[in-house]
Amino acid sequence: MEQYFLATQKMEQEVMFPSLLRGVFPQQEGAAPVAGGHTDLYERYQLLKAIKPVVERGLASVNDQSPTGTDADTALDEGADSNLEERLSHHVNGLQQVLTDLTKNTKALTRRYSQILEQINLSEDQSSS
Repeated sequence: MEQYFLATQKMEQEVMFPSLLRGVFPQQEGAAPVAGGHTDLYERYQLLKAIKPVVERGLASVNDQSPTGTDADTALDEGADSNLEERLSHHVNGLQQVLTDLTKNTKALTRRYSQILEQINLSEDQSSS
């Protein structure tokens, strides 16, 4: 989770001109595949920025929610605890995979943005000499 937040923080600090990402498509290295497959890095940047507060809110709401005594008693009475550990493990693994994919996408986007800036700087240097 911390790696995801660090990667998004770095992306937000480095990507000063997101419009430079329009029409630039992700490179395969390090980027997880996207469901639509045809989104440019600008759209991906917007998506990653929109997801961050959702992840933060979700984490906060999980920490704020604690089952009341009656809810816990009801679950035990219904025998629902028989596979709670298995279900929890499944969901935690799923969350871990999603966060890993988001982190990879964020790092790949930031890396590509840096490459674009380097190309711009090189072309400016060549035109000025």
